[in-house]
Amino acid sequence: MTEAYRLHATCVAVEGVGVLLRGPSGSGKSDLALRLIDGGAELVGDDQVLVKAKDGHLIASAHPNLSGLLEVRGLGILSIPHRPSVAVQLIIALGGQAPERLPEPQHEEIQGISLPLLSLNAFEASTSAKVRLAAGRLAGDSR
Repeated sequence: MTEAYRLHATCVAVEGVGVLLRGPSGSGKSDLALRLIDGGAELVGDDQVLVKAKDGHLIASAHPNLSGLLEVRGLGILSIPHRPSVAVQLIIALGGQAPERLPEPQHEEIQGISLPLLSLNAFEASTSAKVRLAAGRLAGDSR
């Protein structure tokens, strides 16, 4: 097991699949997390996530000072139910560009663990559905 380190990211569990939302400030990480949570996902951590490799998996948890908190623009920082940790199986890279129609599979390695990476725009109406579909595929692979 490696030491945990902090990432500027948000993490949710979608159908039990850990999804790490990464991108620069203002890219829509918390907004996308809110839409996913509204559709049944569970918050793991918002803004600052601790990750560590354990038994071939990347485990994510909230930074202790931010556990159970989600920034909701226009409402403030809210306390919501959350999950203490999850094994990350998917990374979503958020940016301002529209995603490619038929992208080549991409991966990102974190602490020696290679994970599938999708590049999406958080503010497109279909993005939360795309994340749920991708996580559902991974959930099906692990059953």
